[in-house]
This record gives sequence, C-alpha cells and structure tokens, in this order.
Amino acid sequence: MTEQANNGAAAGQDEQGAQFSLQRIYVRDLSFEAPKSPEIFRQEWNPSVALDLNTKQKSLENDFHEVVLTLSVTVKTGEEVAFIAEVQQAGIFLIKGLEAQAMSHTLGAFCPNILFPYARETLDSLVTRGSFPALMLAPVNFDALYAQEMARMQQGGEAPATAH
Repeated sequence: MTEQANNGAAAGQDEQGAQFSLQRIYVRDLSFEAPKSPEIFRQEWNPSVALDLNTKQKSLENDFHEVVLTLSVTVKTGEEVAFIAEVQQAGIFLIKGLEAQAMSHTLGAFCPNILFPYARETLDSLVTRGSFPALMLAPVNFDALYAQEMARMQQGGEAPATAH
C-alpha cells in the first residue's frame, strides 16, 4: 500500500513537470504554379526536384507555441520549370516545463517532425491536382538538421534562438 501511495505521489510530480500536447495542425499558406502548362505536358518527363525547407516558431500566450514548417519544391524537366509548389504547414503546441535547450530542440526538431507528414501529403495532393506525377518526398531527419544549425551558430558565435 505504501509503495502505491509513493508511486502516485511521483506520478503527480511528473504531471506538474514537463507537458507537451498538440492543439491544432493547419495549412497556413499554400501555393502552386505551373508556368509552362499545357506545353510542359507534351514534353518528355525527366524531372529534377529541388526542395527547400524552413521552420519558424512563435511564442503565443500561456505556453502555447506556433511552429510553421515551410516546404518549397521546384521541379524542372530539362531547363523548363514544370511547377513550383509551396506549403506552410503549421501547428499549435502546448509546451510547459522545459529548460531552454530542451524547448529549443522541441520547437526546432520535434515539432517539425510531427508536421512533416502533413506537409508532404498536402504537397503530393497539390501536385497531382496539377496533373503531374505524385511527389513522394523522402523523410527528413530534423534532429540532424537541428544539430547542424546549432553547430553552425556556435561556429559563427551566434546565440541559439530561444522560444520566449
């Protein structure tokens, strides 16, 4: 009985510590352009794909944070731009009780990992609606990208961005 009471007290303390919950996922902005259609559909399809991704975060009130993952894709066939597609996939997260470094990692890597599958599906749907072959982007290792960015900032003498 004493062991159960102690475990219950420990669980209560954990509940008062760090908290993370996803509140909402939404598309913030969406863009698609096929500047050479319909002529591009009559050319041999030999695509080259350029992907640019970016994340940004903003603190909201009461421990809520907005994280925006932007995926921009430019697909060319030869020298011709077949299409340009961009999605800003956003999420609102409730994050409490984390130290600055853990908060930075959560906002810079963990949250984008959650948002990426939604952004990838949105881009794929957008591209197929433009009558182009499906665009199946490979998974992205946001933890590695975050570590690279932190190393770059340390080398440059920059202070890591904080969530507050």
